[in-house]
Amino acid sequence: LVDDKHKLHKGVKGDIDFLIKELRMIVGAIDDDLSLDHPAAAAVQTLCMEDLRELAHGIEDCIDGVLYRAARDQQQSPVRRAVQAPKKLQRNLQLAQQLQRLKRMAAEANQRKQRYTAAAPGQHGQVYSSAAAQVDEPWPSCSSASDPRIHEADLVGVDADREELLEQLAERQPEQLKVIAIVGFCGLGKTALAAEAYNRETGGGRFERHAWVCAGHRSAREVLGELLRRLDADGRSFHGDSDAGQLCVDIRQQLEKNRYFIVIDDIQTEDQWKSIKSAFPTDKDIGSRIVVTTTIQSVANACCSANGYLHKMSRLDKNCSKQLLSKKACPERYSHYKQPDSAAILKKCDGQPLALVTIGEFLQANGWPTGPNCEDLCNRLHYHLENDKTLERMWRVLVRNYTSLPGHALKACLLYFGMFPSDHPIRRKSLLRRWLAEGFVEPLSSSSNIDSTAAFNVLMDRNIIEPINVSNNDKVKTCQTYGMMREFISHMSISQNFVTFFCDDKFVPKYVRRLSLHGDTVVNGDNFNGIDLSLVRSLAVFGEAGTTVLDFSKYQLLRVLDLEKCDDLKDDHLKEICNLVLLKYLSLGGNISKLPKDIAKLKDLEALDVRRSKVKIMPVEVFGLPCLIHLLGKFKLSDKVKQKTEVQEFLLKGKSNLQTLAGFASNGSEGFLHLMRYMNKLRKLKIWCTSSAGSTDWTDLREAIQQFILDEKEANIGTRSLSLHFSGCSEDAINSLKEPCYLSSLKLHGNFPQLPQFVTSLRGLKELCLSSTKFTTGLLEALSNLSYLQYLKLVADELEKFIIKVQGFPRLLRLCIVLQYPTFPVIEEGALPFLVTLQLLCKDLHGLSDIQIECFKHLQEVTLHSGVTPATRQEWVKAAKEHPNRPKVLLLKSVDTAESEHTD
Repeated sequence: LVDDKHKLHKGVKGDIDFLIKELRMIVGAIDDDLSLDHPAAAAVQTLCMEDLRELAHGIEDCIDGVLYRAARDQQQSPVRRAVQAPKKLQRNLQLAQQLQRLKRMAAEANQRKQRYTAAAPGQHGQVYSSAAAQVDEPWPSCSSASDPRIHEADLVGVDADREELLEQLAERQPEQLKVIAIVGFCGLGKTALAAEAYNRETGGGRFERHAWVCAGHRSAREVLGELLRRLDADGRSFHGDSDAGQLCVDIRQQLEKNRYFIVIDDIQTEDQWKSIKSAFPTDKDIGSRIVVTTTIQSVANACCSANGYLHKMSRLDKNCSKQLLSKKACPERYSHYKQPDSAAILKKCDGQPLALVTIGEFLQANGWPTGPNCEDLCNRLHYHLENDKTLERMWRVLVRNYTSLPGHALKACLLYFGMFPSDHPIRRKSLLRRWLAEGFVEPLSSSSNIDSTAAFNVLMDRNIIEPINVSNNDKVKTCQTYGMMREFISHMSISQNFVTFFCDDKFVPKYVRRLSLHGDTVVNGDNFNGIDLSLVRSLAVFGEAGTTVLDFSKYQLLRVLDLEKCDDLKDDHLKEICNLVLLKYLSLGGNISKLPKDIAKLKDLEALDVRRSKVKIMPVEVFGLPCLIHLLGKFKLSDKVKQKTEVQEFLLKGKSNLQTLAGFASNGSEGFLHLMRYMNKLRKLKIWCTSSAGSTDWTDLREAIQQFILDEKEANIGTRSLSLHFSGCSEDAINSLKEPCYLSSLKLHGNFPQLPQFVTSLRGLKELCLSSTKFTTGLLEALSNLSYLQYLKLVADELEKFIIKVQGFPRLLRLCIVLQYPTFPVIEEGALPFLVTLQLLCKDLHGLSDIQIECFKHLQEVTLHSGVTPATRQEWVKAAKEHPNRPKVLLLKSVDTAESEHTD
């Protein structure tokens, strides 16, 4: 920045270096403070953090302001720059003064903290450590939480979960140690379910030894010590100075030759489990059981990886949620009183038992039915969560999930969910691109930074966010956060000035860094008195925005602009949008029909999404954007590229960074196609072939595809995906494609009686999706030869008779068949040996359709069309229960028969 874009005085450069280092220290200090889980009473520390946060914002604004001015200067002509030279000198002087002010603020913040903490040295450390102990768990202490006798017996909506868990405990085959992992977000009732099973089993005499220990926020040695104390009633084996290895030996001596039942509640890391599990003997013909609970999916997977069972907790349905809330909210003397109107609060609780219990207790404690009603509580839930003792358990659970996230980047990524309305499905790939545009994460992981995919996976692994729509290759398409977590994110976003909301006439008058408008509110100028929109980094509009918000001349630092659901966006607004020189992410909605040539000014733009717009022709200038990585829509490519020599030169020199082109409609004659070969970073390509008068020659298109799938064996290709809709052209266009070729993912939509020859010769193919009216026996048999295929999806009206023979599809993990008529293949025993997921999506499926799922030794999940009869569903549930893995049987409400255009 300083050396290349903005010529500054030497002293100013030093000040910027100082502030960049200061900013890193501030972020670290805030993270360290959050990890201590201070109570709200730590007022001095809270004010110090507010000081630091304000200073961090000021430093970011200063640095981004320099970037903005440098980018604007670069776009000016030499004459214009000469005219503006005096003003530039004045701006440099102002910048120097701003830097000095920020340095003074840093010094003053440090002095202020020292003044008000020096009076009681050591006191805060003591207070904070005790506070951390209180906040670590949603119960008063770990010891009381680890006593299963304190949990209520009259649970609601857990009958199926309890039955499943008890069956796993009672199962006699195999007669060896079995680990059962219960996993799910905090407050879903994992511990209560484990306690229910523990209390039942330990009273029946089937287990000779049993113990319950809590692992939350304890070292492996502490957990092992507690376990040994509970097993050794005489205390002869326990020595306080024993290390973890010796404790494991002592525990094994206590348990050997005995049938034991151990519950380890709230395991938090894989390393913790690895240190603990060696304490348990694996004697055969005894049938011991271990139950672990955890909020982290990867930990659960590690615990039950060998001869185990994973039970994922689900949220309560609407009826059970209402029953639990009413039970806690309504005193017995009002049992015949009309129940509260709970629709709004049930939506907030989102089927989370802990939320329902604490909200119900709050309503009762505040004198229901004469106290606050559900609507009042919803309106002030933020305040009550943080300040009311009755809701303290819920608040601690939410705080713990947030503060336990390692590093500032993950916390920022989680708070960014606050930009979306509560009932809005969030597209995973779009979310990741926004995180990158904001600078929260890096494109690739490094020793000091996390990449966007890794950040998303951490939040998924901790069950903080949940998938809504999952693709056939098990990748999340859309997601959301849980109800009460959404409430917490909203509160934290506002309190930290992370997001400002316009929603249902509620405006929090904070100074704006990210602005989200949703609801039916149209914003007028009066709402913005004293607010500087030039500092906004992200703007998202869901509904109407109003003229003030859509006056893009007011913005300077915008990086993310989401307008695809903005109802009053017009083509005229694009002129000013093209002056947002720092913009990195731009999505446009249905009222936009044409992109201007001035879009070439957006030199930093990385993602352009026009899928929900009416843009039919993509201007040539877009392909000359130096930073553009993702271009999404369904558009035609202009032939004017032949006249745009600067764009031609840009592409011919291999300067394009485009990785995703998904996609364009082609009639095979575009002059642009021959230039695609120079997009050497292209990794995802989607094409719709459209027929038109005289479009019989598909040579250019075929050559463009041939170049894209070319197998460069010496190069590190990575993933490469092609999606081709060729119903509008002859299949000869793809039948003539030749090897060597490489694709990791291929989606073909059209009518093809035979499998295109190039498909069988593709190197690296792991994912294949075929969509047609009918698949012939010959085509299906050819698929069986794809020995490296891991994911296969077939979409058709019907299949011809087909037998998947022994060793057919030897590496296939997931199979999805979508049919209008139930013509499913015959599967011989020994075929699909590693199948994990089976999706049979046909509403007319009758019974098991001669499919013997017991042959699939690794099967974990079966998905059926929601339109199947209850009898058919029961047959599959029965077959799943008889399977050693007890795979889940799910119903898919909506069947995606074609590749979605809006989930990339």
